[in-house]
Amino acid sequence: MRRLSAFALLALVAAPTWAASNCSTTVEGNDAMQFNQKSIVVPSTCKQFTVTLKHVGKLPKAAMGHNFVVSSTADEPGIVADGAKAGIGDNYIKPGDSRVIAHTKIIGGGESDSTTFKADALKPGQDYEFFCSFPGHAALMKGTISRAK
Repeated sequence: MRRLSAFALLALVAAPTWAASNCSTTVEGNDAMQFNQKSIVVPSTCKQFTVTLKHVGKLPKAAMGHNFVVSSTADEPGIVADGAKAGIGDNYIKPGDSRVIAHTKIIGGGESDSTTFKADALKPGQDYEFFCSFPGHAALMKGTISRAK
């Protein structure tokens, strides 16, 4: 019987963790209305992709709440405008808005939330972004998201 080295054994045991982390990311939002990432690339091997939003600030969601919304770049202004009318009770997302690919709930300081979406919702050659739809935040809290080729 052939014995595996400690490194080979560790690689076998840890492989599922590496694979799972490849199809997810964590984005932090803070009290200065900033995300810690400006660009996310979803690997072409992912069927689904999960984003966890962590609010690393201290302010409550009514004062400095954040969410993470994915849409086409062209749809972002309309989603933000309609979200402001929807209000905090609907997480600043118009209920049933088909332009939204994925979104988290609004969270305050110290909280986190996750969203999972089908990776093939991001079509090659089209522009997508992520942003916070809390009123006034999308001007600063946004970035690009795309699917690797």
